[in-house]
Amino acid sequence: MAGRAPKTAPTGVRPGAFLETVDGRRAEEGRVLLDLMTEATGTEGVMWGPSMVGYGSLHYRSPGGGAEGTWFRVGFSPRKAKLTFYGLQGHPRSEELLARLGPHTLGAGCVYANRLERLDLDVLRELVAHAFQDVTGVEVVDG
Repeated sequence: MAGRAPKTAPTGVRPGAFLETVDGRRAEEGRVLLDLMTEATGTEGVMWGPSMVGYGSLHYRSPGGGAEGTWFRVGFSPRKAKLTFYGLQGHPRSEELLARLGPHTLGAGCVYANRLERLDLDVLRELVAHAFQDVTGVEVVDG
């Protein structure tokens, strides 16, 4: 039986163009994150669906074969309520780096923060680079 694939996929929208549609502080935070994550990963961000900027891609299979597909390695979304970071948990140094990041919450594989200015950007950069490089347990499709 084939696994379920995510409905969200890369789009042709440039992340910079997307950030022009975001309001206020989140737009500025998004531009900072775009630069930080591009530097930390060595790759350009790609829009996944209408509001997520992803870096790199990988092929995953969940235990038991329930879900399978292609997803970005790390990413972010400047959501109205909170900044959302993807792919930063579950790596060898994630807990140590998250402990030093600044005010955030965890949930459903995501890291949430209210304000970028309250996070240690050097720690965030290191966390993103570490998570991007660690592909333990996944089959890498590309970059």
